[in-house]
Amino acid sequence: MKIEHFACQVADADAVASWYSQHLGFTVKRSGEAGYPMHFLLDQSGEVMIEFYTNPSIETPVYSAMNPLVFHIAFVCDDPETTTTRLCAAGAALVSGPDETAAGDKLAMLRDPWGLAIQLCQRATPML
Repeated sequence: MKIEHFACQVADADAVASWYSQHLGFTVKRSGEAGYPMHFLLDQSGEVMIEFYTNPSIETPVYSAMNPLVFHIAFVCDDPETTTTRLCAAGAALVSGPDETAAGDKLAMLRDPWGLAIQLCQRATPML
C-alpha cells in the first residue's frame, strides 16, 4: 500500500491551502468537489498529498490545544534555522527548537497560523 493523502478538518480550508502553497511550496492538485471548501495539496516531491477541508457538518479539532507530539505534520528541511525564521515571519509560531538530537537530527516544532503543529526535520541520516 502507498499513502495517497491524509486529511485535516480545519476552520478555513481556503486560507490554510493558500498559506501551505505560498510558504511550504505545495501545489493545489484538486479543489472543491464536495460543496464545501476542500483542497488536495501536492508536496514538492509529487508523491504526497495533504487534504484540507472545512466540512460544516463536523467539528473542527482545536489543534492549538493539542500537544504537538499527539499530532504534527513533519517536513524534510535542509535548513531548520532559516526556515523557522521565515515561517514565523509568515505567521507561524515557534513551539521549540531548532534543536539537535543525540542522533544528530535537527528538529523544530512550530504551529501554523491555525494551530496545526508542523515539524521541520533535518536528519543526520535521511529516512526517505
